[in-house]
Amino acid sequence: MDTLFLSRIQFALTIAYHFIYPPMSIGLGVFLVVFGALYLKTGKALWRQVSRYWIRIFALVFAMGIATGIVQEFQFGTNWSTYSRFVGDVFGSALAAEGIFAFFLESGFLAVLLFGGERLGPRLHFVSVLLVALGAHFSAIWITVANSWMQTPAGYQIVETVNGPRAEITNFWAMVFNPSAMTRLGHVLLASWLTGAFLVISVSAWYLLKGKHVDFAKASLKIALILTAIVIPAQLILGDLSVRYVAEYQPTKLAAEEGHWEASAPADLYLMGWVDPVNEKTYGIAIPGGMSLLLYGDPNAPVPGLNAFAPEDIPPVQIPFQGFHGMVAMYGIMALLTALGILFFWRGSLQKRRWLLWAMILAVFTPIIANQLGWATAEVGRQPWIVYGLMRTADAFSPNVGATQVIISLIMFSIIYLLLLAVFIFLLNDKIQHGPDAIDAQRPIAGLPDSIGDLFGRPRA
Repeated sequence: MDTLFLSRIQFALTIAYHFIYPPMSIGLGVFLVVFGALYLKTGKALWRQVSRYWIRIFALVFAMGIATGIVQEFQFGTNWSTYSRFVGDVFGSALAAEGIFAFFLESGFLAVLLFGGERLGPRLHFVSVLLVALGAHFSAIWITVANSWMQTPAGYQIVETVNGPRAEITNFWAMVFNPSAMTRLGHVLLASWLTGAFLVISVSAWYLLKGKHVDFAKASLKIALILTAIVIPAQLILGDLSVRYVAEYQPTKLAAEEGHWEASAPADLYLMGWVDPVNEKTYGIAIPGGMSLLLYGDPNAPVPGLNAFAPEDIPPVQIPFQGFHGMVAMYGIMALLTALGILFFWRGSLQKRRWLLWAMILAVFTPIIANQLGWATAEVGRQPWIVYGLMRTADAFSPNVGATQVIISLIMFSIIYLLLLAVFIFLLNDKIQHGPDAIDAQRPIAGLPDSIGDLFGRPRA
């Protein structure tokens, strides 16, 4: 295997693992704000109990996100130095803004929540959770802006340097509001809210199934179901807008997502299927002319297919096709479970539906899988470009890094990430098994830990 392929595998592994945590923390941030606002407004001890519990879960997820995210910046310099030189001006500004406006805000006020506890008072507590949530969302904004620029670059000029061409910003706001940025940002944020919501749903369903912490579980579940009922229709709208932008700015990606080969013909909308790139055919269950109808309102409208483009500009088809349809399938499962959950919760019979509670427990994986598949679709579908239309992936890696070095680091990362995953599962399970504090407890939200280990262990008595 060559260095380029190994570097791509390594980056895919590390970013896929890291991408488990930021959407979860962004989504949980919304719930911290809602729970904090309910406690501030009602003064009920139940909402204080709920808020305290989910702050601890948020802290664990946030710590894992930091531990796994640091690797990405180093990889840009070690494995992708040519790319880093090319986009340094663009990425430097976006990542600097992410650090200034997001990381310090989120981490700083999370520390206030964890170490300040009840000393803050209800109002300052609410302000702190609000700023933590804003910090998490600011992080998503700047990272999505940087990635969207790779998809639809704008506000730049190409400057020749002694080290090769370099993209430099000519209009900062044109770079920020590049054609796909805001639609993709909305799509990412809603996906993150669903990720946080289904974590809350899963844990709450577990408690209901076991008959433990019932009032806590019902309170958490009620808010989560309300949020998913709002977000799922909104995500459908933004998903449709995202497809339209892909059709306009990245037609090869759209053709790959739908396995559409004919150079100029109506495009079917596949519900599921399999792509045969050798014979340039796609087999499966499809709505004839369905994609043409969604894009143009006419089932007979032609859509550019893969054969309309040069062979060297066509992405691998199978991954975007399966990733896109898998993501939609996960969305359908989330929508169905939300509808069933709302129906039986408001009827007061959810606890009797053990099959549904089990489904809701396992549903914690559906948004995570959808996020992974969506990321794979977006990134693989952009190939062979690392910056669409400007730089090919094959020209972006570090020429001085050998295959042996990448293999060794890949093995090390795999081992470390498996250990981190085991630690995360252990600590998360420990917190779930321990459950929320007694509703009349008066100690701080997380106590003042004696050590870092205490911070992510069980709360002290």
